[in-house]
Amino acid sequence: MMSSQNAGTVPATAAARSDSLLRFALVADVVLTGANGIGYLVLATVLDSFLGVPVSVQYPVGVFLTVYALWVLVVSRQENISRGSVGFIITLNVAWAVAGVATVVVDALTATGIGNGWIVFQGLVVAAMGGLQYVGLRRM
Repeated sequence: MMSSQNAGTVPATAAARSDSLLRFALVADVVLTGANGIGYLVLATVLDSFLGVPVSVQYPVGVFLTVYALWVLVVSRQENISRGSVGFIITLNVAWAVAGVATVVVDALTATGIGNGWIVFQGLVVAAMGGLQYVGLRRM
C-alpha cells in the first residue's frame, strides 16, 4: 500500500535515468569549458603568439569560461535540475558557437590560421554540447 507521502514522487532510480544524459552533458560542459577557461588564463602568453589571439582577449574570456563552468557545475549538481537554467545554458552555448564562427568570418581577432581553426573547432564542440544538452532536456 502506498502512503500519501510518496504517492506523487518518482522513484530515485527512475528520476536518475530520465536526467542521466542531461547530467552527463552538463558535466562534460563543465570539464571542457573549465579546462578551456583555465587554459586561457594559465597559458595566455604562450597562446598569444600561437593562436594570434591577444592576451587582452584571452584573460577576460578565460575568466568568463571558468565562472560559467562553475555555474554549470552548480546547475548539474541540483537534485532537480532547473529546466530554465538548462535552457539558458543551451542558449549561451548556441550564442557562443555562432559568435565564434562570426568572429572568424569577419576576422575580428586577426588570429592565425591555427587560431581560426581552434575558434571554429571550439564553436563546433560547444554547439554539439548544446545539442546534447537539448536532447537530455527533452528526455526529462
